[in-house]
Amino acid sequence: MLEIDGLSRSFGSKSAITGVSLQIEKGSFVGVIGRSGAGKSTLLRLINRLVEPTSGRILYDGRDITALRGRELRQWRARAAMVFQQFNLIGRIDVLTNVMMGRLAAVPAWRALLRWWPDADKAIALSALEQFEIAQLAAQRADSLSGGQQQRVAIARALVQEPELMLADEPVASLDPHNTRVVMDALSRINKHFGITVLCNVHSLELARGYCDRLVGMASGKVVFDDTPTALTEQAARSLYGIADDHADASTRPAREDVPRAVLGPVAA
Repeated sequence: MLEIDGLSRSFGSKSAITGVSLQIEKGSFVGVIGRSGAGKSTLLRLINRLVEPTSGRILYDGRDITALRGRELRQWRARAAMVFQQFNLIGRIDVLTNVMMGRLAAVPAWRALLRWWPDADKAIALSALEQFEIAQLAAQRADSLSGGQQQRVAIARALVQEPELMLADEPVASLDPHNTRVVMDALSRINKHFGITVLCNVHSLELARGYCDRLVGMASGKVVFDDTPTALTEQAARSLYGIADDHADASTRPAREDVPRAVLGPVAA
């Protein structure tokens, strides 16, 4: 189990998240929702230790993750794989080598430097690509792929880390509707087929309700909703995203692009 206990992070005088406490069961698919700037990305980066907490603790199976250093921290980052919005691939090298980067924690540094990967690790990488139906792209440069293909490569790279936890930070924010579904299906397959816990920042409530078995809503760096998707009523969603009533002063309303369409309803032609 992943336990987050009173976690806070400040950047100077600005508080990014404040006193967040959560328990994430193994094998669950949890969606983190909320407006831009709510603290969703900071939360995931804190769990992976890409960002250090100002206070609070992160525990995994009772082990204090916030106390890890050196090799133990690198091992944790392998167990808690990150998938980023902008893919973070090396465009000039081939797809297979990009995926092999996920094995860095499992092979000696000199092998990785020379790209002299063990055959067993190559087999793991090709198997991951096959999982997402892109094995035929293994020899292509990463920057020749579409956005949806690149994100599937990034997920395959995370998968070969053999993680127990997958942290996906807005993985479909830059994708078209078709590739959005392809990538979310890939994350769902990882969750159901391998039993890997998925914690995913999702901007669209439609996607969150369709793929997640639990939703954590954040606003101003705090958890303000934590329940099943069916419990997130339209009224609760409007409260979470700070949508004003029709008679409210328009100057106090959030920008329309910051609010998921599932909350706003159909957009008039």
